[in-house]
Amino acid sequence: MQLDFVILGLLAMRRFSGYDLRKWMDGPLKYIGYGVQLPQIYRRLAKLVERGWVEFDIDARDRGPDAKVYRMTDAGREALLEWARSPFEPAARPMDSDFLIRFVFGGQLHPDIAIAVVRAELEYRMAHVSPMGVLDLSDHYEPQIPELDPAWAREVHLLAHEHGYASTAAYIAWLKLTLQRLELRRQG
Repeated sequence: MQLDFVILGLLAMRRFSGYDLRKWMDGPLKYIGYGVQLPQIYRRLAKLVERGWVEFDIDARDRGPDAKVYRMTDAGREALLEWARSPFEPAARPMDSDFLIRFVFGGQLHPDIAIAVVRAELEYRMAHVSPMGVLDLSDHYEPQIPELDPAWAREVHLLAHEHGYASTAAYIAWLKLTLQRLELRRQG
């Protein structure tokens, strides 16, 4: 379902063929973390046409087969706006692609939408982060195989935890900066 709104969000910017949608997802949008294959895009486009959210024109090509060039309908516009304006529920997993999809494709429609999405994500992350990032692993190890050294396993697990904590702290810092920048931009 998210792919529907990625496609509609892109079609809000301009008309695209299925192939060009894929090129955008692999190019300017690759850091959103939502990779899909061309057959998935074509299947979703067919469903969007069935729903009446998207229409297409045939673009005759000199070389190769003709291309379908898609555009959003009024019904697609309404669906995109309804999704963008609906409450955003952050995922338990930090830096989930659902946030970036909603931020980019909903947030591009209005500053209030972008701000609401970032604020919801930031509030959720702040409520669920450990203030110290401390992890107590002292009594979690009862080796079941001789190759597992509890002290070494504890060190590796602690390092992985610290990586996640540092990434989350950086993500929260980015959310704070982004929210401040969006609010300043909206004011002035």
